[in-house]
Amino acid sequence: MTEKIPVIAVLGPTASGKTSLAVAIAARFDGEVVSCDSMQIYKNLSIATAKPTAEDMRGIPHHLIDFLPPSQAYSVADYVQAAQAAIRDIHAQGKTVVLCGGTGLYADALLDGMSFAAIDVSAEKRAEIRNYYETNGLAATVARLAAADPAAPAQIDVNNPKRALRALEICESTGRPLAEYRQANLPSDTPYRVLRLVIDFADREALYARIHRRAEMMLDAGLIEETKAYYALPQVSTASQAIGYKELKPWLDGEVSLETAVENLKKATRHYAKRQQSWFRRSDDAVRLYADREDITARAFALCEDFLKGDV
Repeated sequence: MTEKIPVIAVLGPTASGKTSLAVAIAARFDGEVVSCDSMQIYKNLSIATAKPTAEDMRGIPHHLIDFLPPSQAYSVADYVQAAQAAIRDIHAQGKTVVLCGGTGLYADALLDGMSFAAIDVSAEKRAEIRNYYETNGLAATVARLAAADPAAPAQIDVNNPKRALRALEICESTGRPLAEYRQANLPSDTPYRVLRLVIDFADREALYARIHRRAEMMLDAGLIEETKAYYALPQVSTASQAIGYKELKPWLDGEVSLETAVENLKKATRHYAKRQQSWFRRSDDAVRLYADREDITARAFALCEDFLKGDV
């Protein structure tokens, strides 16, 4: 029987302190960090995506950050393949694997071993769905998805057109609910032994206060200039869904005041964090660390020590 690779996963909502905790764990247990963030993969788009700085990383190697051109598409399957390779490499060096991020679908697909069986979506169906979205907008597309599978909108980031269109393709092409399709693509076993550490907040307002402080820090760090540079690119892509860019664009276009754009940025980030909390609270095997009620670093260290010894 092949020995499973131990993976410590530090997950949670945006602005919760995931990077700080993951780096502390990696430093304490001779590890390297594998990012689990669907936006930090893109080159140069650093402020809006809250990409860790060299100072944040404290010399700890980080994988799957800042490597993809913003115009290039990247799927969940692409991520899983790359993350699996990074994990094998880290483990082969005798180091501890620390997964860190807030993209729940990426984390679940990787850690649960989703196989991503090919779906026979006709070119006609894909074009029809794309045309429907472009004609009617995202809200109508999500409503169509809900009609095909009422539970599906709660399982994806409904603010991401790519995710909504893909879910609609799956539901309408297979005639099966999204959850049923995903379950069918889960293997009976995975190559990992996982400790899921989910950072949470007993008082959601404590998280929102952190989100507002981060938004102000992002603006001070040059988010406006980064947004202008992004929209000056010859082609924009999925990265345009990064919170910050799409909220500032109406201001760049002269449609709203900067104050309104900034408030919309904070509001969108709060909503995103709420969805992330809901996603990660579904994990029955996760250990919750309440950042507003306890010393999460000390508790995480104790849990990791037992986990790596095989005691949990």
